Amino acid sequence: MSNLDRQAVPRVCGGRGFVVAEPVRELLSPRRVQLGESTEVRRLLPNLGRRMVGAWAFVDHYGPDDIADEPGMQVPPHPHMGLQTVSWLHQGEVLHRDSTGSLETIRPRELGLMTSGRAISHSEESPRSHARFLHGAQLWVALPDEHRHTDPRFEHHAELPVVTAPGLKATLILGSLDGATSPGTTFTPIVGADLTLSRGADLRLPVEPDFEYAVLAMSGEAHVDGVPVLPGSMLYLGCGRTELPLRAESDASVMLLGGEPFEEELIMFWNWIGRSQEEIVQARRDWMEGSRFGEVKGYDGDPLPAPELPPTPLKPRRRAR
Repeated sequence: MSNLDRQAVPRVCGGRGFVVAEPVRELLSPRRVQLGESTEVRRLLPNLGRRMVGAWAFVDHYGPDDIADEPGMQVPPHPHMGLQTVSWLHQGEVLHRDSTGSLETIRPRELGLMTSGRAISHSEESPRSHARFLHGAQLWVALPDEHRHTDPRFEHHAELPVVTAPGLKATLILGSLDGATSPGTTFTPIVGADLTLSRGADLRLPVEPDFEYAVLAMSGEAHVDGVPVLPGSMLYLGCGRTELPLRAESDASVMLLGGEPFEEELIMFWNWIGRSQEEIVQARRDWMEGSRFGEVKGYDGDPLPAPELPPTPLKPRRRAR
């Protein structure tokens, strides 16, 4: 999914300067962003209060939207570099096309994982014949320096491992949790899981003390470490935990995101993650000139133009609040 903001602002991310080394309960409010004509998203990362959670660098939550008489998601071809995109649905379908030739329909609780590596372009759209409701999340994972120039590729995993406990069904999106491991390719120690909680569930989920964590509320009423988290909001939890208390006041679903704090300092501008001003300038030039990022075939529409770069130089710094 693209950042469609025509007034894109460069973000400095990464580094351990503001990683919270102890358990905290920091509630993050979303920023509302229009994505095409009929989809509005709630952007949780990057946030004024928090830039990254482990290698997770971008989180949008959208829906549930009634798109029965709407085109639904319509994101024209656009470029990525230096990251992975994670498509995750609770309702609806998204048709993915990319410049490697991939064409795949992603359905609820199936993993669509695109590794941009050095350069890729893709589009996302609701199929012409689609379900009434669209509800999901789109996330980016920053690639470490040693892997960010890898070949681009797309993975679709319709079957994912599940961890169960009384009142809990946890689907592994990326990484490992309680002995289960996702088939999705990862490049840093990371975890992503979809937690479905039954009403009245009250449990403690084992987690890694060296990871920093956050929870994105998808639906229902859940309490995370005693804090009520409403759908479309995110609770940052810091590091230093061995277990995470979860309680459900109703049937609820949340996404657990975590990983080792990302040490490298990054620049994120529009749909690119780089390390220097020169990399971002070159990426913009390559995209606008039609080179390097390839062509998305089969999409009915023009590619997105890149926004103008800001007049001030982009410099990577430690993650900022």
